[in-house]
Amino acid sequence: MRKLPLIIQREYLTRVKKKSFIITTLLAPLALALFMIIVGLIFSYQGDEAKNVMIVDKANVLEGKMKDQQNFYFSFTDRNIDELAQSKEKDVDGILVVPPLPDLNTKKLTVYYYSDKQLDLESSERLQNAVKEKVREYKIKALNLDARQLETLNTQITLDPEPLTKRDGEDVRASDNPSPFTSVIAAAIGGIMGFAMYMIVFINGVMVMRSVMEEKMNRVVEVMISSVKPFDLMMGKIIGVGAVGLTQILIWMILLPLITVGANLLFGFDAQTSMLDASAKEMINPEEMELMVSQIVTELQAVNWWLIVPCFIIFFFGGYVIYASLFAGVGSAIGDDLAESQALTLPLTIPVIIALYIMFAALRVPNSTLAVWASIFPFFSPIVMPARLAFDPPVWQIVLSLAMLIAGAVFCVWISSRIYRTGILMYGKKGSFKEIWKWMTTKA
Repeated sequence: MRKLPLIIQREYLTRVKKKSFIITTLLAPLALALFMIIVGLIFSYQGDEAKNVMIVDKANVLEGKMKDQQNFYFSFTDRNIDELAQSKEKDVDGILVVPPLPDLNTKKLTVYYYSDKQLDLESSERLQNAVKEKVREYKIKALNLDARQLETLNTQITLDPEPLTKRDGEDVRASDNPSPFTSVIAAAIGGIMGFAMYMIVFINGVMVMRSVMEEKMNRVVEVMISSVKPFDLMMGKIIGVGAVGLTQILIWMILLPLITVGANLLFGFDAQTSMLDASAKEMINPEEMELMVSQIVTELQAVNWWLIVPCFIIFFFGGYVIYASLFAGVGSAIGDDLAESQALTLPLTIPVIIALYIMFAALRVPNSTLAVWASIFPFFSPIVMPARLAFDPPVWQIVLSLAMLIAGAVFCVWISSRIYRTGILMYGKKGSFKEIWKWMTTKA
């Protein structure tokens, strides 16, 4: 174990100093920022030109009034559709014909749009909604209804979860400022943490396996194994490669916000905001937006970060050790044929993928039987439990999950070390599942 720090240092410095690591670390945030800019430009694009639409309202349903929409400018005419088609006015892009309503109880009305140019789906939907709103206003007037009274029928209901038991002598009562974002914020935090755990554990685990395979095929390990114990070599590689991954993540956490803010300032728009449809932006009241942002900030401040952050770190290291050690063991068993790695790594990738899908189910029902037991099982807990932490699971479940995770990590390291000590020096022979089982059960 005295040589373990030297092995960790070698694994870390060797990879950090590589040009590929430096280029990837610096270019990845730039590529992401470029992607966000391109997506923002795409979603902010609203069409080539405005459309002048002439409306033929046969029953005066629209009452000669139609508010101009985005890229749509309306005008009314009394001329016949055949006459308009023959005249072919150059400044008219399309003709909208609104037939008379059969009766006021009609729930479906078909309007006709005549044009030689194909109408895209978004413009078609915007045009339909505009006519729909005008027909609604026409029916309200025809039925002598009060529009304000009809608006009072629409009541927004928000569900605010409250604890039933008293806390520190307080009365059980509803909060003064109920927020509909409690579950949404918890699901968002859980989803981000769970998916980040999936990516980090899986990518770094595969990186450890490839590192072991490269040293084995290059015969470098033959020189190292003469002065270092196989267990120390395996653990040094796991810790060193993991440190490289953490270094890359920390650099990205610093660079991504800086590059994103710089891109937004340079191009004068927020890529994420641009993804919202322009019509949807118009429907959002600035006061409601301010209230919504305030509620989201309040919910984020109410999250128990002192529990989530330490647990996330522990689950990250535990999950990384479990899968990195198994990937290292499998990497030592793979021969010169890289194609055989797919068959040997399949049993390791399946639990990770299953855990990812269970995580999505846990975000919908965080306290279901599946979510609870999956968050305790060591091969699933590094991905599932972080997704449940924002939903305040019982303390005993967190403690049991951590205990099982530590036990699982120790067991996987022990198993992998037995595979590694034999497989790393095995050449010219494929490491089948039968052979791996023998290496695991053979006494040292």
